[in-house]
This record gives sequence, C-alpha cells and structure tokens, in this order.
Amino acid sequence: MLSLAAWRQFVSVAKPYWLGEERKKAWSLLFVLIVLMLAETQFAVMLNNQAGEMTSALAAKNGDRFWSSVRACLFVLAFAVPIYALYYYMRDLFANHWRRWLTGRFLDGYLKGRKYYQLGSDSEIDNPDQRISEDINTFTGRSIHFLLIFLGSIMQLVAFSAVLWSISHLLVGVLAVYALMGTVVALYVFGNPLIHLNFLQLRREADFRFSLMRLREKAESIAFYRGEAQERAHIDGRFEKVFHNFAKLIRKQRSLNLFQRTFSQLTLVLPGVILAERVLSGELEVGRAVQAAGAFTAVLGAVAVIVDNFESLSRFVAGIGRLQVLSNLVLPSAEPAETAGKQYPRIELRPGAHLALEALTLYPPASERVLIKELTLALRPGDALLITGDSGCGKSSLLRAIAGLWDTGSGVIQHPPLDSFFFLPQQPYLQPGTLRSQLIYPSAESSLSDERLLAILEQVHLPLLAERVGGLGAVQDWEKLLSVGEQQRLAFARVLVHEPSIVILDEATSALDSGNEALLYERLRKRGATLISIAHRPAVLRHHTHVLHLQGEGAWTMHEASGYRFDEPVPDLAAGGSNPAPEQVLRVVAG
Repeated sequence: MLSLAAWRQFVSVAKPYWLGEERKKAWSLLFVLIVLMLAETQFAVMLNNQAGEMTSALAAKNGDRFWSSVRACLFVLAFAVPIYALYYYMRDLFANHWRRWLTGRFLDGYLKGRKYYQLGSDSEIDNPDQRISEDINTFTGRSIHFLLIFLGSIMQLVAFSAVLWSISHLLVGVLAVYALMGTVVALYVFGNPLIHLNFLQLRREADFRFSLMRLREKAESIAFYRGEAQERAHIDGRFEKVFHNFAKLIRKQRSLNLFQRTFSQLTLVLPGVILAERVLSGELEVGRAVQAAGAFTAVLGAVAVIVDNFESLSRFVAGIGRLQVLSNLVLPSAEPAETAGKQYPRIELRPGAHLALEALTLYPPASERVLIKELTLALRPGDALLITGDSGCGKSSLLRAIAGLWDTGSGVIQHPPLDSFFFLPQQPYLQPGTLRSQLIYPSAESSLSDERLLAILEQVHLPLLAERVGGLGAVQDWEKLLSVGEQQRLAFARVLVHEPSIVILDEATSALDSGNEALLYERLRKRGATLISIAHRPAVLRHHTHVLHLQGEGAWTMHEASGYRFDEPVPDLAAGGSNPAPEQVLRVVAG
C-alpha cells in the first residue's frame, strides 16, 4: 500500500505548498504543532507516571503518597487540557489554510486555457468537480492528520521506550517483534485490495451524485417527456454499482477489523503475562507494572500506527491517486513524458488583424472523421458570414475551432485578440447573481451607468424586465424565471454592453419571432461588427454578405448571400473538400 509510487504521487501534489510561496507559513504552523505535540507527549508521560504512583500508594496503603500523587495529576491536567485543545485547533487551522491554497492552485489550472472544457469534452477523467471540492479537502486534512500521527508516534516511542526499557528489556523485545509482524500482515494481506476498492467507491459515489444533479438540472425537459421511469432506471444502475462495490469493501474491512481487534486486545494480556512472575515475587511494585502496561500500550501504538490506521490510510492513498491524475492534466508539469510519444496534428492559432482561415481541416476530438477539409477564407471588418448545412455536418464544430475550443486538425486560424470575440449560443448561460451581472457578463465590473444598462434592455425589447424583477440589483434564478426567448435577448444585450468587433451566433435567435430577430441583427450590423452565424431561417440571409454551405464529409461551398436560396442550387463562388485549386479559394472582403 505505502509503495514508492504512492509516495511519489503524494510528494508531487504536496511539494509546491511546502517549497513555494506559502512555505514560511507552512513551516511556521508545523513548528507550532510540533511544539504543542512535544508538550502533550511530555504531559502524557507525567500522567502515566502519576497513575503508577497512585496505584503503588493504594497497594501500600500510604495515604500521604496517594493524595500527593492526586494533586500532581490535577496540576498536570491544568496545563495538559488547554494544550490538547489548542493542538487540535491548530491542526485543523493548518489543514484549512493548505486546502485554500491547493484549491486555488487547482482552480487556476482548471480554468486556465479552458481546461475545464477540454476535460468535459474529452472525458479523460471522471468528476473533476468532486476531485477539486472533496478530494483536495480530504488530502489536506488527512495529510496533516497522518503527518502528526507519525511525528507523535516517534515522540511517544522515544518518551515511553525509556520507561519500558527501565522496567523490562524482555517486554521491549516482545513488543518490537509483535508490532513488526502485525504491520507486515496488514500491508501484504489487506493493502492493495482496500486501496482499489476505496478508489472505485469514490468514483461510484461521484457518478451516482452526478446522475442526481443531472436530474435536477434537466428537470423541466424530463418532466415534459415524462421520462421518470428511464431516469429512475439510470439512477438505479449507478446506485447498484455503489451498493455492490461497498458490499465488497465492507467484507474486506470486516476481515481487517477482526485482525485489528485481535492485534490490539492481545496487548491487554502480554504485559501482565511477562511481568506477572516479578510482581508476584515482590521484585516489582504493582504501580511499576501499571506504568509498564501504559508504556507498552503507548509504544505499541507508536510502532503499530499503520495497523491501527490502516482503513483510513487506504482511503487516503486512493484519494491521492485521483488527485494526482487531475494534477497531471490541469497543472504545469516538468515531466511531460506520458504524452511525448503521442503527436497529433493541431490547428495553429496565429494573431492577425482580421479573422482568416487557411487550409483548415477539422476533426472532432478523439476521432478521425473529417468535418471540414481545406477551408480557406478571410473576413474583413463589417462582413457577415452565414454557415448552413445539415445537422451534424460540422457547423458548430467550426465555431468551436474559431473560438479556440477545438484544435484537432490542421491548417491555420488567424484571429484578432480573443477578447474582441463574443459568442452567443442557442442556450445562453445565465450565472447566479444580479440582473446587472447578467448584462455585463463575462466582466465582473462595467463603467456603464445603470441608466445606460436600462437603455440597452430597451434596445433588445426587454424594457420592463428590471422593473418586473426588482431592479438591476435583484437576484433571481434567471434560467427558470426567463423564457428562452428572453434569455436570448438578454444575451444580445451583453453584446451591446461589450461592443465586440466579432460576434459569433450559434442559432442565437432560434426562440425569437421574426420581428425581434430582424431588429437585433440590424443593431449588430449598424455597429459594424463582423458576424459569423449559424441559422436555418431564410429571413436572416439579408443580414449577411456570404454563405458557407457545409455539405458533409469535409466538402463545402461558398456563395454570395444575395443570390443564395436555402432549397435551391446556386452557383458556387468557391468549393472545397477535395483540394480545390488556388483560383477557387475565396477571399471574402468588404464590398
């Protein structure tokens, strides 16, 4: 269980905190904890000695000696109890600070470069959200817990071994052999099976929780379909995996608990058996035997720490493995050896004055299917490109490539700075927050006044929305409160707030009536923005200058919008998908 590989995984995740910018705070907190632990260990030795002293005083019927020992115990406890409480407070405080730093580090990597999108589309790992929210919490808390347990065990071993050695050399030898045998049995019999089962349990629980989250998030669609039976079957399938894996886990833990109980209970007998003859002969006081029994238990707890904490250690190691996998995917690594041998063609992104595609060939991630082949075009400021084609031909995929979300393929995409792009999907994203935050999203702040924001709402035909919901500062569940058409108009309002130079619309007016659709397109065209649209309504043609028709299997044709008809063949300005000649390649320019 405690293999070199597991240790390397632990060091890989933990090392940046202890050697990075937080190292002073980390080592300072650890130093305070060690001082508190030393004090606690010393108090434990003193209390153990006084317990033996009280027993000897009672056996000798010496009242003065007994009450003197009682007063000494109370004096020690007056200091030991506050130290004990402070120690556990500092331990949890340390774990909480470490969790905040480590969570921030993983969130930086998760959000940087849109890793969250790549992980969701490529399905390289399951439930990254759980690994960040729960596994990091477990990792930091358990790391501090086990670190202090091991340090405390060393202190106990040093402190109580001297007591035990002064009473019986034989008892020390028996204890060493007994602890070693217990540790070996625990590691080799229960180690790997428990780690594997705990790893699977974490995954099964996360999958089960995700299926319940999906039911909540898609509640309206499922209710319209009356799909409760299908959803119940799906959720039951996930829970059955949880149930059966946990059944295997508790069977293995039953055997471990039997071993641990036997191992610990025998320690109640061993010291008495070994010391009985000396006590009965009068060579050793009863109080010294009690001291020896207490010291034996303390030393055994120190050297058998793995046996006593085996179940929680196995869960901890399983969590480290999950966190390490996420770390390899979202955090910068100096060892990219795992992917060094896998070279896939990638679309090259280059900065440019305007948007241009050069010999772009596009594949879906983890697939060799050609969606678009050798597409070349350029859009000048004020141009408007309409993308059409049958479902599944690659329209939305092309937008993903332009936005930098997909890079599987070949060719070059030249683009202005990405902050000059604005993307409007068919289903807008509405974050939790105020109406003002919906309007200025994805920015956190805006220089526009409230009057200007209200005027923009009027421009997208939502003049009464602010009044209806309680003002720009109102917080609502916007996805439930607003219809899809209202959500799409609110998304258009974001474009008017940010005034980007390039707007990408993926069926962003599908829920709007023709009047609202025409008005919103006209507002965008008047602002001089470059448009790239996916739409299926003939009415949107008049708002575009050119049409790119995707024919499937990589083929495409380009047309002037003024002469294009959705259901009629028209002459091609350019065609592609089978290596078009250079003179066929269209350069779309203003005018």
